[in-house]
Amino acid sequence: MTLDTDADYDALVVGGGVAGLTAATFLARADLATLVVDGDESILRRNAHLENVPGFPAGVNPRLFADMLRDQAERNGAEIRAGHVEGVTGEIDGFTAAVDDGTAVTAARVVAASWSDLDYLDGLGVEARDAGSKRYAEEHALSRTSVDGVYAAGRIAERYHQAVVAAGHGAEAAITLLHDAEVPFYHDWVVPEGYFTDRGREVPPGCEEITAAEQERRAAESQETMREYFAEEHADRQRTHPSLVDDDLGRVDPEWYDDGGGGGDTGDGTAEGDD
Repeated sequence: MTLDTDADYDALVVGGGVAGLTAATFLARADLATLVVDGDESILRRNAHLENVPGFPAGVNPRLFADMLRDQAERNGAEIRAGHVEGVTGEIDGFTAAVDDGTAVTAARVVAASWSDLDYLDGLGVEARDAGSKRYAEEHALSRTSVDGVYAAGRIAERYHQAVVAAGHGAEAAITLLHDAEVPFYHDWVVPEGYFTDRGREVPPGCEEITAAEQERRAAESQETMREYFAEEHADRQRTHPSLVDDDLGRVDPEWYDDGGGGGDTGDGTAEGDD
């Protein structure tokens, strides 16, 4: 725990889509005990091919991209739990979230990064804008909501329906939370040995100096990891719009599954991934 509270977690992220997982990665890298509660399938996984995302010149399989985001958050220390947050209440040391499995989770801060339905935050009085079937969180400044300690990222904050926009907004929400909580944070730089110290400067918070040997090791690990991700076609088949199929869950045509393959994804219902 980094924040000085009695809560179970420093930060609770509601939603495991692009915005939520990006926020979780930034928070966990800053040593905050971070939990992601991940509910419904992310619309990202229904895409046929994800394009316009920096770093993938020819695009990328959206289900693979979603898996990579999840792995990145967990690799940096975030905990991810399946479930739906049904309500959040305010406490002296933060917030308590009721999860649909009957458990309660306490957290010093909350990042709402779910689909555009704000009902679970009604108990906190978060200002919202109603737009038909959707309810968006009113953003006051840099992902802050009207309630101190509660932040909104991605589609729930009425951001554009694009993966890269959602990722950026998730990062913004996390960094704003870090600033508000006075957690030392710089620019998340990993720099060559001596970049700061050879000039008589201390390495700033959030930065790291690494030796040439460590740089080579990390580069090799990165290359090998990416080769493993792209070595084979992703096992999950493309989803389609729920209204167009007739299976038990109302989402996926059973004929689209390979033998023994198929589902198992647990997105958060966010739509940030549509491209």
